[in-house]
Amino acid sequence: MADLREIEEIPDLGIVMPDGVRLSCRVWRPVDCADDPVPAIVEHLPYRKRDGTAARDEITHPWMARRGYACVRVDMRGNGDSDGLMEDEYTPQELADAVSVIEWLAAQPWCNGRVGMMGISWGGFNGVQVAQLAPEPLKAVISLCSTVDRFNDDIHYKGGCLLNENLAWSSTMWAYSSRPPDPALRADWRETWLKRLEAEPFLLSTWLRHQRRDDYWKHGSICEDYSALKAKVLAISGWADGYKNAVPAMVENLPGAKGINGPWVHLYPHIARPEPRIGFLQVAKRWWDRWLKDVENGAEDDPAYRAYLIEGHRPHRVATERPGLWIADAATQGVPERFALGAGGILGGDGEEAVSVASPQTCGMGGSEYYAIGRGPELSGDQRGDDAVSAVWVSAPLDESRDILGAPVVRLRLSADTAQGQIVVRLNHVHPDGVRTRITYGVLNLTHRNGHAAPEPMVPGEAVEVEVVLDHIAYRVPEGHRIAVAVSTAYWPLLWPASEAACVTIAGGALDLPVRARADAEEWDFPPVDEDVTPWQVEELRAPENIRRVEEDLSSGLVTVIIEDDFGKQRDLGHGLISGGISRERWVIHPDDPLSARGITHWTEETGRDDMMLRTETFAEMWSDRKEFHVTARLEAYENDTLVYQKEMTDSIPRDGM
Repeated sequence: MADLREIEEIPDLGIVMPDGVRLSCRVWRPVDCADDPVPAIVEHLPYRKRDGTAARDEITHPWMARRGYACVRVDMRGNGDSDGLMEDEYTPQELADAVSVIEWLAAQPWCNGRVGMMGISWGGFNGVQVAQLAPEPLKAVISLCSTVDRFNDDIHYKGGCLLNENLAWSSTMWAYSSRPPDPALRADWRETWLKRLEAEPFLLSTWLRHQRRDDYWKHGSICEDYSALKAKVLAISGWADGYKNAVPAMVENLPGAKGINGPWVHLYPHIARPEPRIGFLQVAKRWWDRWLKDVENGAEDDPAYRAYLIEGHRPHRVATERPGLWIADAATQGVPERFALGAGGILGGDGEEAVSVASPQTCGMGGSEYYAIGRGPELSGDQRGDDAVSAVWVSAPLDESRDILGAPVVRLRLSADTAQGQIVVRLNHVHPDGVRTRITYGVLNLTHRNGHAAPEPMVPGEAVEVEVVLDHIAYRVPEGHRIAVAVSTAYWPLLWPASEAACVTIAGGALDLPVRARADAEEWDFPPVDEDVTPWQVEELRAPENIRRVEEDLSSGLVTVIIEDDFGKQRDLGHGLISGGISRERWVIHPDDPLSARGITHWTEETGRDDMMLRTETFAEMWSDRKEFHVTARLEAYENDTLVYQKEMTDSIPRDGM
């Protein structure tokens, strides 16, 4: 502890962009940095440093600052206490602003000229995207829960299928970006707020206009040119998150990159579940020390890939703890072991037998949310319900355990009775009593079977060969247990359904299961979580609450998935800002009708002080017919319960192979 430095906090440091827009930053740095300059670590987000990310900022950035870094938490333009307007995610303007921030910081007398970028999700995305622009002071990046391919590995499209997160996430940002600056920091807060509300886009309309992997998605996808990245990258994610595939991709394609995949949801590893957590702050400091301070600590010699091998477990919707152990290797993928889709539904059996499947639109209720974030029962449950309406191949009891590491691949020879359809492939762990745990899964829009840039309709009745790459995983199936491959034609509420219900006939195929040598002991030892932190000091005004339930209307046959997250309401005991929010989602469908699908969202956001409460209510809805997607959205803003602004939008976008 002797090397810890006294720090200071600057709540509103302004950095002016070349076009005159002022970005507001919260900074933690050593008080003596003018005499002993330090590297800077930037986190560049739209999520509001004053309240939105304050809980995690308080236990992360001061810890690092005391160890000789200036931690700079930037509100992106158009958000929080910064000037300007935001048009979309990961725009050239956003990335250019980050470059300007980096260059400004490097030029300050209290900075040693070296800068790192760190962030999770949005901040993980733009960290590697900015690194691809190669600003000279940017020497290292820690990117958590991010992607290398914005089209095929984000919340928009997966395997060419439309993810329902498009509506959910655009509704989230419709709400997040509707919030005003803190009136205590800006005299022009009301004018700024109204300008934001007037300019704020409903991004779903933009995203639905790009149903192919075009230039819109290539922008910001670092897989377009890995060689442009010069900074050293540490990539981290979790098996319970939707962004685990980027970690092995970066390890495989970026020289010197290191990757960690743990058991976690979409959170930093020192606060995440399922446990075990790790000492992320110490891991991050080791990375920064090596590349921002030239400390010879051997970080470059650490194993390229460290993954938490989950011990086969019973399905559980709530993220608690996963038994297992850490493995460490240069390889991100095991050696493929082939299991044929044999006759009689036997995985690994002999012969072939044509099997037809036409799943009800409610198939998928046993799945998980796309990216779980620790809000109650978000993870996948027992797979027997979905398997009952899927084509399934089950293996014999395994003669020995299998340590699966990597992305399983399922190849199928199939035909469909429609020009457009989708398939979902799940790899399941079958327990001796029949209970089934989803190990991993993959999806494919059949019109995207030959690529995502130019969809090709299926010819009804014509057999084709397709390949479905499942998400990366590290999972041990015990000896005597079975594995199963399940194929369905629907996966609600994860995927928006195809325009018509397809019957798919599978004539044959195989599973290539990536298996590594059995790990009999821990292969890596991470430091424990450092508890020497001070949490965000708040007064709780309303406790958080999470609801997940499914309802069936016995008259109409409609099935509704209900998701409600009350994030609570609190007052910051330091500066007094009050903040709170509630998210509500409804996902409605009839088992027999893909055109009955409907998504409905409603968000409430509250910001204020004792003498003033500012509130926004945002509403959105999406449905479709055979030819078009239809979208409506409404935004209302209130000052002390008086409506001060309102706008509505409607849009219809042609379906393009979706």
